[in-house]
Amino acid sequence: MASAIELIVSAYVQVGDRTALVGLLDHRKGIAKDLRSRTGFDFRVPLDAVETEIEIIEAGVAKLDNLPP
Repeated sequence: MASAIELIVSAYVQVGDRTALVGLLDHRKGIAKDLRSRTGFDFRVPLDAVETEIEIIEAGVAKLDNLPP
């Protein structure tokens, strides 16, 4: 079963909404940066999840960039 982020990215790719994908990507990168800067708790699990989402979103952006006009 596809994850929520996979379904969202797939929908944006289908409609060709690169702006929305880049917005999602920027948001997730901000979350990852915030998690990396925190101390006092082990944030590896949520950071891994966010980094996985970043990879999925980047793949969607790449897919849109490789589509013929």
